Amino acid sequence: MLFAFSIAPAGVTGPDSAGSGPDGVGDIVADAVRVVRESGLPNETTAMFTTIESETWDEGMAVIKAAVEAVQARAPRVSLVLKADIRPGHSGQLTAKVERVEHALGTPPAPSA
Repeated sequence: MLFAFSIAPAGVTGPDSAGSGPDGVGDIVADAVRVVRESGLPNETTAMFTTIESETWDEGMAVIKAAVEAVQARAPRVSLVLKADIRPGHSGQLTAKVERVEHALGTPPAPSA
């Protein structure tokens, strides 16, 4: 199962609230991403969303809930946008879906790190 989500703090005030200074939005979002990375689930963070892959609904939603709670600890209001691809029995889709599109475009796969 793939879960793409975006967590945004709201109601954060102060001189650095739009940036990455202390209590800035970037720092607060980083708390959510840290939770995701520490979960051990396959994940990818882009400019707009973080995507995780889990075996079960409960496993994925537990990570998303913990990430929301990390933001909620530092912001009075939190916005969550969530999209899920629920396809039991399929794994490795975080990269496989992109590889299929790249193959259709004739683009060689990116080297793995």
